Parts: sequence; C-alpha cells; structure tokens
Amino acid sequence: MVAVPVALTIAGSDSGGGAGIQADLKTFAFLKVHGTSALTCITAQNTLGVSQVLALPPDLVVAQMEAVLGDLGVSALKTGMLFNQGIMEAVGDTLSRHAHVPWVLDPVMVSRSGDPLLEEAAIDFLKTHLLPRATLITPNRYEAQLLTGVEVVDLPTQEAAARKLLALGARAGVVKGGGLASPHRAVDLWWEGETLAVLRTECVATPHTHGTGCTLSAAIAAHLALGHGLLESVQQAKAYVTQALKYALPLGQGQGPVGHFFPLLT
Repeated sequence: MVAVPVALTIAGSDSGGGAGIQADLKTFAFLKVHGTSALTCITAQNTLGVSQVLALPPDLVVAQMEAVLGDLGVSALKTGMLFNQGIMEAVGDTLSRHAHVPWVLDPVMVSRSGDPLLEEAAIDFLKTHLLPRATLITPNRYEAQLLTGVEVVDLPTQEAAARKLLALGARAGVVKGGGLASPHRAVDLWWEGETLAVLRTECVATPHTHGTGCTLSAAIAAHLALGHGLLESVQQAKAYVTQALKYALPLGQGQGPVGHFFPLLT
C-alpha cells in the first residue's frame, strides 16, 4: 500500500468555495496529498466579497491542530486567515511544539475585493512573533507593504520588500506580483538570504482570480509534504496556479475562483 503524505491547512472557511480551507483542500487533493484542516474563522462570502466573519475560540483552533498533528504524521502545513491576535498566539504556541514541520505562512490581511481579513492590531504580532518562526512567507504586494513599509510597484521594489522581510526575521520570502501592472504582472521574487530568483510564468488574462494566494501557499505546502526542496516547491506551486488560472471558473456575479480541477475540464 502506497503511503500518502499529509498536509495541514490552518485557515478560514470561504462559503463560496473559492479560497480558504476549501481552496487548500482541493489543492492538496489534486497534488495527491491527504489534506487535513484546522478552521480559524467562518466567513460569509461569495464572488462579490465578504459580508460577515466569525472567529472561532482559540482553544478550539488548538484542539483541531493537536488532533491532527498528534495522530496523522503531518509532513508540511500552511497558515492562512488567522484574523486576530488571540488565534495567532494560540497557533504560534502550538506550532512551536511542532517546529520540525515546514510552515508556509500566507499573511492573509485583505481580500482582493478590499475586505479586511486581519484585525489591524494583530499585524505587529504577526511581524514579531509568527514571521520569524515560519519556513516561508508569501505576501502579495499589499501585504508586503503592510509588513515592510515598502510600496511594491515593480521588480526592484519587490526585491527591496523581500530583503526587508528577511531583515525582520523571515527565513525565506516570496513577494508575489499578481497585482502588479504589466510587464511585472505574474512575476514573483524569491529571496532566502543567498539566492535571489525572479520567478516568471505566463500571464493569464482573466478576471477570475479568487483564491490564488491560498492556492499558491497550499501548493507549496503540498510539494514540501511530497519531499521537494523549498524553492522547487515554490516553482511547482506557481506552475500549478498558472494552469488553474487558465481554467478559472466564471461563477457568480463577481470574481470567480481559479479552476483547481482543471484536468477534468479539458
């Protein structure tokens, strides 16, 4: 019997199914990794935006994490929407007891539609207590600016933000360029203190990009669970997101999700 690697997502629920826990579990499944989850928040959202958020009690978040980490042999994990400092403290303390598990930190702060997904008071805690513990942090241009103070508009400012992330204590960072204008759009910048890599891929013209950040961080965690190196995992994850964008789903009245199951659509 073939052993299947296990990955864990610690994130919020997206009732529209395009991002959060739902996107992560679809990504894990596509990449042949068994997905497990610890829910942090429940959101009422669709393709038009987020209308309500309910944070779960931190002790319940921890109970979910320990149930999985204590039994299923997690090989890699990612965190997404943590929302407030209480959840962050609980998650950070729990993961400090499982420091051997690679941790991809997606600093979910604001949705693409502009809805806040992290309480402002928690930003400093994320910077000082979570960022230095994670294996990799994957901010988009707006999150990178909130964390570093660097306005990301092109490749040089992406590099400046990435270097500032490591100066803040990050081990490695990918500053994503999905929100940049052409010709910088879809160009990500990798930095881990020794290797600076510009990660380019085909730029897919679609308005339906909901869940790309969640999907990328989940795909990185899945590849780490499969035993791939960190930079290789990022490169493979970026290729997966590009394909999913090519088969994005024009659902709802707003921004539809990427197509996680694109091989079934051909």
